[in-house]
Amino acid sequence: MRPICEDVHHRGDAALIDYAQRFDGVALEQVRVPAEALERALRELDPEVRAALEESVRRARIVHRAQRRKDHTTQVVPGGTVTEKWVPVDRVGLYAPGGRSVYPSSVVMNVVPAQEAGVPSLALASPAQREFGGLPHPTILAACALLGVDEVYAVGGATAVAMFAHGTESCAPANMVTGPGNIWVAAAKRYFTGRIGIDAEAGPTEIAILADATADPAHVAADLISQAEHDPLAAAVLVTDSEELAAAVERELEPQVAATRHVEDRIKPALTGRQSAIVLVSSVEDGLKVVDAYGAEHLEIQTADAAALADRVRNAGAVFVGPFSPVSLGDYAAGSNHVLPTGGCACHSSGLSVQSFLRGIHVVDYSRDALAEVTHHVVTLAEAEDLPAHGAALKARFGWEVPGR
Repeated sequence: MRPICEDVHHRGDAALIDYAQRFDGVALEQVRVPAEALERALRELDPEVRAALEESVRRARIVHRAQRRKDHTTQVVPGGTVTEKWVPVDRVGLYAPGGRSVYPSSVVMNVVPAQEAGVPSLALASPAQREFGGLPHPTILAACALLGVDEVYAVGGATAVAMFAHGTESCAPANMVTGPGNIWVAAAKRYFTGRIGIDAEAGPTEIAILADATADPAHVAADLISQAEHDPLAAAVLVTDSEELAAAVERELEPQVAATRHVEDRIKPALTGRQSAIVLVSSVEDGLKVVDAYGAEHLEIQTADAAALADRVRNAGAVFVGPFSPVSLGDYAAGSNHVLPTGGCACHSSGLSVQSFLRGIHVVDYSRDALAEVTHHVVTLAEAEDLPAHGAALKARFGWEVPGR
């Protein structure tokens, strides 16, 4: 991965074109997607898909617009203020995967919070596809056009992250890269951490369901399968105090799995892998401790007192309350964001939001009198830390005398 990233640094677009041929089997002349391809993709998009995307965007904007932070000024003393100013990053590179599945929903989930944060420059990358003439999937392009993102690149994997981190002839460098991807995308994000900001190193998706005897086993089974179809490494975990529910869910899984697609390559390996399980606990209270310790990307609460339990959850990327708030709703149209922490990172990290794209800057504004009032404290602390020049910087403003002493 590192040689690839550094090759992009040294050779720019030429390296991107070579890796598109090597990894995607596509011969490109340029990596930037022409504007007419974006317009055509939106024009030819299935009307029902367009309507669904528009509704997803509308709901996401409602939620993310409400997350905007306002600058706040605090008067510490008369004549002395500290203002916290919120400033968006200048440029963000967004990544939309194009491997096992196509995710226009991820375009929505990345673009909307960045736009609502006021990021002035957005670019998106998605892998080149042979079946579409070397362009990213047309639904990805249509989602970009729908959202007004006109800077799109046919670049995938670690090379996309390297393109955004280093910049090339076609693509200016970005301050931050967000968006889910495979292990190579996650590895490249880690490699460039410190040079660019990232949202997270996303791992395979996870669902945990805390349920009691009141849960419908058909719902629980369907929700476990819904996340298992993402990836053979996806984790699907049921935590319950009801042996009857556990047995009923196991019975439900067999016919539901048989009735869906992606069974052999994704769903069965995911459900039978060591990352997935049915966990029996002695009480719902113990179950809450288990799911909090797990810190799943998605946590469903399907119990008699679901709302009260959800209010007590400490560690989860997102919480879905009751029988009519399935994870799939959050994936597309709840208004929440589906770019969420995985691998237990929910104990210290949040999902993607408007705040992800904002930086807080403290602006300090003190008058002469306000500075004079505190100078002796500053000088005392500077001397205690054996940093006399710190104190001298204040003394110089008062003829080298220390006010208050």
